[in-house]
Amino acid sequence: MPRVKGGVHAAKKRRTVLKATKGYRNARSKKEREARTAMLKAGADAFAGRRDKKNDYRRLWNIKIGAAVRPLGLSYSRFIDLLAKKKIELDRKSLATLAKEEPAAFERLVKQVQA
Repeated sequence: MPRVKGGVHAAKKRRTVLKATKGYRNARSKKEREARTAMLKAGADAFAGRRDKKNDYRRLWNIKIGAAVRPLGLSYSRFIDLLAKKKIELDRKSLATLAKEEPAAFERLVKQVQA
């Protein structure tokens, strides 16, 4: 069985990796080994970032809800507790949107929960 040389495939892999790391600094965009490492690290960071984004948005919604209920005489935690006790199942995203875009409706909701 004759030996198969892998030049074409190796060159294609090298080209793909270097193309993906175009714009990276120093050796990370020029040398194959450094570029592969950079590409793998970037992929891992992107994956983690997509997970972190969900936490970041939840924190932001909590802050917005807390800022909206504070003038109405409630704390964030007390408001969420009252919502749970009244069995009002609204997620934090919709509560934050309601507080920002429909303050009158949000105020009615808070009054309903307090009653």
